[in-house]
Amino acid sequence: MRIAALVLAAGSGARFGAAQPKQFVPLAGAPIVARAVAAFRGHPRVAQVLAVGPAEPIAAACPDFPKSGIVPGGATRQDSARAGLEALAADPPEAVLIHDAARPLVPVRVIDAVCEALAAGAEAVLPAIPVTDTLKRAADGIVTGTVPREGLWRVQTPQGFRFASILAAHRAVAGRSLTDDGAVAEAAGIAVRFVPGAEENLKVTTPEDLARAEAILGARVTPRVGTGFDVHRFAPGRALMLCGVRVPHPLGLAGHSDADVGIHALCDAIYGALAEGDIGTQFPPSDAAWKDADSALFLQHAAQRVAARGGRIVHADVTLICERPRIAPHAAAMRERLAALMGIASGAVSVKATTTERLGFTGRGEGIAAQAAVTVLLP
Repeated sequence: MRIAALVLAAGSGARFGAAQPKQFVPLAGAPIVARAVAAFRGHPRVAQVLAVGPAEPIAAACPDFPKSGIVPGGATRQDSARAGLEALAADPPEAVLIHDAARPLVPVRVIDAVCEALAAGAEAVLPAIPVTDTLKRAADGIVTGTVPREGLWRVQTPQGFRFASILAAHRAVAGRSLTDDGAVAEAAGIAVRFVPGAEENLKVTTPEDLARAEAILGARVTPRVGTGFDVHRFAPGRALMLCGVRVPHPLGLAGHSDADVGIHALCDAIYGALAEGDIGTQFPPSDAAWKDADSALFLQHAAQRVAARGGRIVHADVTLICERPRIAPHAAAMRERLAALMGIASGAVSVKATTTERLGFTGRGEGIAAQAAVTVLLP
């Protein structure tokens, strides 16, 4: 069964109270919407993912997500869901999952359960959790009655549907105000079934929800450590770039790009933590596109790869090994520059230098070496 997924990210998130819509607020180093999108892009049963909402903020939050996969949203959630469905109609899948971007921690088992129910013949599937708390009805802060909780469920997303059925249902109820796609299916007379939801599949609505999501994510992550090492010889006629900062010196470093040995070692450390090769794998020196390139581009890419995997960089340590130039006068600027490129606090970045007591090629002043270590948290 070919299954597509729509991640709805067009809401204003007014109840959250932030300067930007909540789906673009960082959650443990990555925007909420990026985590929601990644959950479906990485799922083996999902063949296609569309993000529905404002193009520029989504592209900024999900830099490796194709812009062709972003669909403008509507004034309401229902309008956005229909916009996504209409975008799929030219090449319709057999089934579609519709998910709220504000649910960034959807477990694989919930997506699996919805997909399996659709494959087994269900026309509409909602993940849900039974209500266990006592429910009260109140007016002006005064309790007016107790609501029986038997048969009540808390519904989550992704909600799964046969594509043709839910598209027809949305078209049929255009103009009516319904709270979710399950309600759209009900209004069209489609039988809706439940599969188990998950407590961690929470919807971020308030800052307290964000704190809960961060606590859940913190319990899920695995720390990884990567190391990197690089060497470049001195060369005349080039600027000396070290850790993203231009350092006054008679000689620069030889290399295909700008030969920033500090950034190159740091990139290798990040790619190593991700088990995604090294800087040469990602940016081959045989490719003319990277000739004289600013190494800042490489570090930004490495940091984006961490975010795309749902992780975050928590610490980076770079050691420059040389007799000259002196690094100490520039170390603070280097820390700030590296931190900005990785999108982390400068307090989580260390830049220091040492010599080899005039031994070896660095001791003879023939070039500069660098080593780096990073700590990355990955789900």
